[in-house]
Amino acid sequence: MIRLASWIVGSLIIAALAAWMISLPGTLTLEVAGYRMQPRLGAAVFIFIVVAIVVIFVWAIVRHIISAPRAMARRSRERRREQGVEALSDAMIALQAGDPARARALARDAQARLPSNAAAKLLEARADLALGDMPAAREHYRALIASDQTALAALTGLYDQARAQQRPDAALTFARKALNLAPNSGWAAEAVFDDLSRRGQWADAVAMVNAEQAVSREDRARKRRRQAVIETARAREAEASAPLEALEHALTALKLLPDFVPAALIAARIHINRGDTRKAMSLLRRIWRATGHPDIAALYAHAQPGASAVDRLKRMGEIIETPPPHRAAGMALARAAIDAYDWSLARNALAPFEGPDATQGVASLMAEIEEGQNGDQGKAREWLARAVRAPRDPVWTADGMVSDEWEPVSPVTGRLDAFEWKVPMTATMTASARTGEGQPAQLPSQAALPLAPAQNPT
Repeated sequence: MIRLASWIVGSLIIAALAAWMISLPGTLTLEVAGYRMQPRLGAAVFIFIVVAIVVIFVWAIVRHIISAPRAMARRSRERRREQGVEALSDAMIALQAGDPARARALARDAQARLPSNAAAKLLEARADLALGDMPAAREHYRALIASDQTALAALTGLYDQARAQQRPDAALTFARKALNLAPNSGWAAEAVFDDLSRRGQWADAVAMVNAEQAVSREDRARKRRRQAVIETARAREAEASAPLEALEHALTALKLLPDFVPAALIAARIHINRGDTRKAMSLLRRIWRATGHPDIAALYAHAQPGASAVDRLKRMGEIIETPPPHRAAGMALARAAIDAYDWSLARNALAPFEGPDATQGVASLMAEIEEGQNGDQGKAREWLARAVRAPRDPVWTADGMVSDEWEPVSPVTGRLDAFEWKVPMTATMTASARTGEGQPAQLPSQAALPLAPAQNPT
């Protein structure tokens, strides 16, 4: 209704203006090719407006005819671009759906329709890689490296290809190039860091960790953990050749993680070798209360070089209550008691843990007690048979491999911080402990160094 009223009012206004224009007084004389015309002024203005409208209309038709080829070409380009984008979208879907052959065909179609589109080239390279056409994928990626826009993505593809072909050196080269182009590239930084850790280049590795930007609480905790692991690895390497330097690294790790058992063990051993037994025992007591790790108890018992088995047993009584609060404490006390031939104490220490859920370690110690205290070979064999079927005790495990000692990196994958103190899921090969590497002759072999404060073993 409002639109109709507006149209009527507009028409009346236009009609009134036309009538007013035609009724204007005066005449206009026009002479064209010997012809003279003398229309009224209003009629002349009206004629001029009509002629202008006709000229504009004719010019519009002529211009449309002249520009028709260009418009058709533009529409063809737009249609070609739409088809290219559609082919690119279908190619991505096909690649994700597990059809790399169709994805490559569509990517080539998209590249033909969109010659300057980098995404089409990258998608074709990805499809080649998925099809196993390594030479074609490599050629595509190398061509894309020349462009700043696609260099990082191309290096990512080359890195994946090198890993798929089991070429670690080439993969590392691509990762280093990517890190130079984009220092914030996560995958490149991780690849370079893993290589430094695998090679034991701890100074460069800790420099990379120190340069990391930690924003959240989780990032800061992860950064501190990495720093502590690396500092502990540096201390472990320098323990034999440069004990003071190793002690500095170990104390740095303890500042990062106060209950970090690996650093505490190294620092305690260095203190013992330097004659600072009180410092070593104080540190070990604190870590034992926090973690209850058996290696702490073993080193505490041997903190005084040359001490007798009876002295070691008395020292164990300083940190382990009776009855022992958990299995690790009971086994440590029983071990010291067996060495001192205190069979009653050894039996009492294991009594709370010799039930149906007794572990292999408990069963083996009970076999020693039965044979040593009573000379009962029958019961000793029963305990040994039970040990074969008993659950295993926690050990250092990384990537399915069991080790007698903690290592900073996994010997299987080279991954930093891989070893965990836990019960292994399956029986696997055991790595023999390294001996003679900075081990004091009067102390136990270098204790396993956990990466995090251990829970009280039960």
